[in-house]
Amino acid sequence: MDTTTGRSLAADSTSGRPLFTEETSADVVTSSLGPGTDPRLRHVLTSLVRHVHDFVKETQLADQEWEAGIEFLTATGQKCDHLRQEFILLSDVLGVSMLVETINHRAVREATEQTVLGPFHVVSSPDRPLGADINLTGTGTPCLVTGSVRDIEGYPVPGATVDVWQADAEGFYDVQKPHEIPERNLRGLFRSDDNGEFWFRTIVPRYYPIPDDGPVGELLAATERHPNRPAHIHFIVEAPGFETVTTHIFHADDPYLDSDVVFGVKESLIRDFSRVDDEDRAAALAIPNPFHEVRFDCVLTPAAEKTRRTEGA
Repeated sequence: MDTTTGRSLAADSTSGRPLFTEETSADVVTSSLGPGTDPRLRHVLTSLVRHVHDFVKETQLADQEWEAGIEFLTATGQKCDHLRQEFILLSDVLGVSMLVETINHRAVREATEQTVLGPFHVVSSPDRPLGADINLTGTGTPCLVTGSVRDIEGYPVPGATVDVWQADAEGFYDVQKPHEIPERNLRGLFRSDDNGEFWFRTIVPRYYPIPDDGPVGELLAATERHPNRPAHIHFIVEAPGFETVTTHIFHADDPYLDSDVVFGVKESLIRDFSRVDDEDRAAALAIPNPFHEVRFDCVLTPAAEKTRRTEGA
């Protein structure tokens, strides 16, 4: 019974649904979903509506705040184009992207941990032979990346695709400055050899700010958060019969490891980028001396293992 009107909250006489009040708001909306609604969609929408309505009630959201929120989301969408995804950036800085990754890709045994995709995997990486130099500008500190792809039993996975991309020495991806940086600079698609090994030449990554000239940047400034990501190299490793790994390796000496703006750092992904001063080795690798070196051994989980985990959830 609504004590202010004396009317029953049970149902509207014309629709059979409960009347919309502050107390019944979520029930009214969720009851409007038709009987043919996909069960998973029904579950997700019902949960979303309940959480959003609880948020509005808990914060006692003012009209002006609601309008500001709509304007913020509108501006976020308007900032998106084929080279920039401001909504992914928003998801990243709110920790939602990392939470989705963490829930959907729980590591099995010593399998490589996953982390956020990031907003700059927006163009395909070019096929490159093992050992190729993905740095097309000649700037930055030379670096050799070596690694392997193996399964959780330790056996090599030959023919795995290893997709890599990173920012340049100034902290920019090619798509951020298309008229200044060569197309597909610091991107490459490699395939592991018969022993599951891969290697390529690049530069030592450095920390950089995420794009902060849009609504997400305004949000960070309003909450006194810096926009920086610690230095890293992105990887997507795929092979038939295995769960795909989307991850980074992070520079162990980076000042932002403990405050990554998108919360993507995991202890198992931190690596030393060791300095090497060896003229003979540098000459054999066709890399300037001295250079830096880092190793990334990726361990894949069989797809059947993920299926068992999902079915058992």
